[in-house]
Formats: sequence, structure tokens, C-alpha cells
Amino acid sequence: MKTSELIKEIQRLPISQRIYVVEKAIHSIRQQDEAIQMTNAADALLADYLSDNNLTELTNLDFCSH
Repeated sequence: MKTSELIKEIQRLPISQRIYVVEKAIHSIRQQDEAIQMTNAADALLADYLSDNNLTELTNLDFCSH
């Protein structure tokens, strides 16, 4: 379905359903954007994490019993 057809179909809905569609679309966009930001942040830190022992020293504590 083309974007213009989709918009026409949405315009045929009652206002409450149109608001629901918009809210769901915005929620979906935000989730995707957050996932992209998290991936980009992880990618940006990966080289530092792999090469800087100071960043990984504390992870050894995670495996020690308390």
C-alpha cells in the first residue's frame, strides 16, 4: 500500500481511532530510535572496552562469589 493510500484510509477512521493509530506509530518510532541509539552507543564504546583493561577489571568481580 502506498503512503498516500494509507493516509486516505486513516482519514476515513473516526477521530478516536486516528489518534490511536498516531499514538502507536509514534511509540513504534521512539522504540526504533532508542534501539538505534543504544546500538550506536555500544558500537562507539566497543573499541575502548576491548583495548582498555581499566574498563574490564571490575567485570571480574561479577563472577566472584560473595
